[in-house]
Amino acid sequence: MTRTIGLIGGMSWESSAAYYRMLNEEARRRLGGHHGARSVLLTVDFAEIEAMQRAGDWEGGGRLLAEAATTVERAGADLVLLCTNTMHRVADAVEAALTVPFVHIVDATARRITAAGLIRIGLLGTRFTMEMDFYRERMRRYGVEVLVPQEPDRTLVHDVIYQELTRNRIESSSRDAYRRIMAGLADRGAEGIVLGCTEITLLVGPADSPVPVFDSTRIHVEAALDLALT
Repeated sequence: MTRTIGLIGGMSWESSAAYYRMLNEEARRRLGGHHGARSVLLTVDFAEIEAMQRAGDWEGGGRLLAEAATTVERAGADLVLLCTNTMHRVADAVEAALTVPFVHIVDATARRITAAGLIRIGLLGTRFTMEMDFYRERMRRYGVEVLVPQEPDRTLVHDVIYQELTRNRIESSSRDAYRRIMAGLADRGAEGIVLGCTEITLLVGPADSPVPVFDSTRIHVEAALDLALT
């Protein structure tokens, strides 16, 4: 391992723990033996971020995460990941604060989708990710069309994330609901499903979907290791 991976986490800590585990599992798989990933992790307070999201204070969130990015770089990071989908809404501010590469979760996911030959995907995530333009516009750069659930399913997907998954609650009824929603997206023409919130992988996976699943968390981790190991 020649480069140190910087992680800006805490949004939520449950998903950041998944990032850390996946990063080291994948490093060991690739390198063998006792290898792990060289990394530095800064965990922000999700309560501050969540309040900014509710208030629509994306500029404030951008400043907070840009400061976190510079801290991680000063700690020795040679590349940086923002361990969240939703807060990639302010990815430009984070990237502008860095002098080292920033690995964008949507870029990594879109490349994996196009490599699979798909052009229309269903997206599950927070309301911000599903309804704002930042995710779908970034996907469009790669020729990928995004479908999202209709209401009231968008609200259900969002509420499960904030009321259950970010509080480390895993409910079988919510898994059943997500399965139904993924099947509905496939019925509408989605060729694959993007798990576009880092917590969703705690609830559902490939076996829960009738079409291929793209786990943005795992894809993000793999893209970081691709760069760190070059």
